[in-house]
Amino acid sequence: MENSVVEDKPNITGPAGYVLEDVPHLSDYIPDLPTYTNPLQYNPSYAFVKQYFVNVDDTVAQKIVVHKDSPRGTHFRRAGPRQKVYFKSDEVLACIVTCGGLCPGLNTVIREIVCGLHYMYGVNKVLGIEGGYRGFYARNTIPLTPKVVNDIHKRGGTIIGTSRGGHDTSKIVDSIQDRGINLVYVIGGDGTQKGAAAIFQEIRRRGLKVSVAGIPKTIDNDIPVIDRSFGFDTAVEEAQRAINAAHVESESMENGIGFVKLMGRYSGFIAMYATLASRDVDCCLIPESPFYLEGPGGLFQYIEKKLKENGHMVIVIAEGAGQELLSECIRTMDQQDASGNKLLQDVGLWMSHEIKDHFAKLNKMTINLKYIDPTYMIRAVPSNASDNVYCTLLAHSATHGAMAGYTGFTVGPVNGRHAYIPFQRVIERQNKVVITDRMWARLLSSTNQPSFVKPEDVLQDKKKKEERPHSKLLNGEKC
Repeated sequence: MENSVVEDKPNITGPAGYVLEDVPHLSDYIPDLPTYTNPLQYNPSYAFVKQYFVNVDDTVAQKIVVHKDSPRGTHFRRAGPRQKVYFKSDEVLACIVTCGGLCPGLNTVIREIVCGLHYMYGVNKVLGIEGGYRGFYARNTIPLTPKVVNDIHKRGGTIIGTSRGGHDTSKIVDSIQDRGINLVYVIGGDGTQKGAAAIFQEIRRRGLKVSVAGIPKTIDNDIPVIDRSFGFDTAVEEAQRAINAAHVESESMENGIGFVKLMGRYSGFIAMYATLASRDVDCCLIPESPFYLEGPGGLFQYIEKKLKENGHMVIVIAEGAGQELLSECIRTMDQQDASGNKLLQDVGLWMSHEIKDHFAKLNKMTINLKYIDPTYMIRAVPSNASDNVYCTLLAHSATHGAMAGYTGFTVGPVNGRHAYIPFQRVIERQNKVVITDRMWARLLSSTNQPSFVKPEDVLQDKKKKEERPHSKLLNGEKC
């Protein structure tokens, strides 16, 4: 992928520390653009809506709860239909592209973009770009109509295909320009959104009247700013099947251990929420919370203690947890996939062997361990009811924003209200489980597992805390 620097639009500031992190608009670089009446004004479906349109000055606050001395006042532009649009319906040629790994809800987002454009704005020309970003210049397109997409939300995967990598910004924009595309909807994770930001920059450099809208996608829920990612609820729900199977297997044998590996490359949200939802899990291991195997307070000691107490146990591990424990000879720290993600070893399989070997050496306890990896089963299922509704709102927010001339933005709920967020905010870092937060404390309370922190680390951390001034109030993220 080509390197690009996302230029920030100047923030709008106001009294009491108010800051609006605004998103770009076509009128920023194309002067004297004509506007048109929003077709929603004449849509019978919206005839009984009290307020058709979002006020121009409506914003969404990033934080609701703030400390009296903490930074405050950061807002994003509220999503929704505007009174004026910048595209004539019969002149619009939209395209949709999906990139990266599969995620429940992809087809729902595609369906609702197509149907939203058609039924709300009278747009009849929508193309599906086959096979991810490289499809712009290497593959055919699929015409998408309400009839074509009518039932696709009942299927997993994506009907237009996906891929990793293959991003050549110049070629992509050449294709957009040659085809006469003027609305681009990009569905993907942080790498995909970086690509969308680069596409927007090139489009702006060429002065093209093309809106680029992103819909953030990651099953791991690791995109910052937004409340959650679509597909996450479905993933947590589907993970219950694997955890339940592990529980049944472990209960049915003497010293049975059900060992489940769930998705979570850098963030352990799926493992944490699936554990809390299940109530059958005795130990949850995530990337944000280091653990060790041998010695007092280690995982092996905890497993032995739990088996002696209950005769069985269930362990859940996120795929990115414990990677540092894998021996140097099988680590692939410098290898990456086509999206630039670090290739991870199968820590679940490795850990299951380590546990078996440890207890085999003890010769005093025979264990029966069953390893379950439902990774691809979880991400390939159709989205559940909650995610279907959420995907509809995301698709409609993106549709309204692009038609209103906003560009270079991604959509998502911030404190329950959908907003337009600059690309740079969702690609600047990854959202992670905060192990000093109440939610992780709730998990530890639910499983009764130790924190697996070494005594020397506790002393060192205690010393650091004594050197820092005490905070009287939790700000919602850190202690």
